This record gives sequence, structure tokens and C-alpha cells, in this order.
Amino acid sequence: MAACGLNGGAAAAQQPQQGGNNVDAGKAGNNGNAGNAGAISCPDVASQLPAIPASAQAEVDRNLALLNTQIAEANKRLVDTVGQGGANFVQNAIVGPLKDKRVATINRIATAIGRTAAKPVGLDALAACSVNGAAAAAPQAQQGGNNGNAANTGNAGNAANAGNAGGNNGVGTISCPDVASQLPAIPASAQAEVDRNLALLNTQIAEANKRLVDTVGQGGANFVQNAIVGPLKDKRVATINRIATAIGRTAAKPAGLDSLAACSFTK
Repeated sequence: MAACGLNGGAAAAQQPQQGGNNVDAGKAGNNGNAGNAGAISCPDVASQLPAIPASAQAEVDRNLALLNTQIAEANKRLVDTVGQGGANFVQNAIVGPLKDKRVATINRIATAIGRTAAKPVGLDALAACSVNGAAAAAPQAQQGGNNGNAANTGNAGNAANAGNAGGNNGVGTISCPDVASQLPAIPASAQAEVDRNLALLNTQIAEANKRLVDTVGQGGANFVQNAIVGPLKDKRVATINRIATAIGRTAAKPAGLDSLAACSFTK
């Protein structure tokens, strides 16, 4: 793409380069802490963008900066939560939620470009990140260490809670605001896409509730929020944004639907 050099990450041709370096700088900074924590690395988005219309440049820059912030925050969490959770803690509580945030942010970038130029496709493939170094193995190592804690009252209590998981008794449930009832008239050309995404919202809630049952007793006090409810909100933001975008192609784009993304956990 001829314009990739122009879009290296920030407002002008040189700033994009800085944007890309911010990602590396964030990783490098965290690598200093990574003796025990490792580091998260993500595909560069800026270099994969087409030419950015002037009208979209500010919004694209904001979201590219946000991608850098998200990586830095995830790497900080790696350091701050070393040893927490079980074998899948890093994936469930850090890497997975980071991907969901990146999907939503990347989608906003594509939407901004698509308002006055061809909307880039396939950028979602850049959302997934990986864990390098000690973090990839640390959870398993900690889990091994926790074998010595098998008699811990926390884990023993979890064994008792496993009995509640059978019928979802005591596990609680996640409930989310209804989106369909808040939509304006849907153009016929957008109906199929809107229906698909409304169905996806239901699927996301069902999957989150299933995870509540499957992960009873895992993680610490904030596990449900960090590993289930938070990531669910990020998924809903991306899905709701697709609904609004579909409607906005041939009618007024509904505003404020993001306020329906957050869900609540009731025990």
C-alpha cells in the first residue's frame, strides 16, 4: 500500500512512525519488568492502513494511540498480576480482553476511513496478540506451585462451589441492556446485517453465562469482572458499532448505542 508510510501511527507522516515506535517502546519498557512477567506483543496496525482521508486523520490517530495505550496497560497487568489465577489466567484476564478492545478500536479506525473512502477490510486479523517470555509459561508454573495449596481454604471452598455450577445455582448470571428495542427504523438493505449482529449479542451473553459456570472458583476477587464481564462489554461495543454502521450506510446513523454495551453481574 503506497500510503502505509504516511500512516505509521500519528497525525503526520513522521508521527505515524512514532506511533509504531510507541508500541515497541511500551514493550521494551515492560521487558524490563518481564524477568518474571514476560511481555505482550501485537501486530502493527498503522502500517497496514491505506491512505487516510484528511477528514478521518484525527480520529484514526486517536485510535492508533489508544491501541498503544491498550498494549501498555496489558503489559502492566502482566507485571501486577504475576502468580494470580490458574493456568489460563493470562489468556482469560489479559490477552483475551486485549483482543476484544483492539477489535473495537480497529473497527473504529476502519469506520472512520470508510466514511469518505473505501473502508479497509480484514483489519480484524490484526487484533490478536501473543505473550512472549516468562508470561507464557508463568501461569502453568504458578498452577504447579498451587498444587501445594490444594488444601487452601480458597481452593477448598471452590471445590464446594463446583457443586453449585451444575444448575447455575449460586454462580449468578449476567444481564445486558436490550439493543433491538433501542434501534430506529432499520433500512431493508441493512436488515440482514443488523439481525446477524443482534443474534451475535445474544450468543455473547450466553457464552459469558456459560463461562461463569465453567470458571467457578478461578482467579481472585475481580476475576468475573476482568475475565468475563469486561471482555463481554468490549465485544458488545464492537457488535453494536457494526449495527449502527450498517444502519448509517443508508439512513441516519444511530448515536449513543455504546451506552448499552455494559452488562451487570448478579449473584
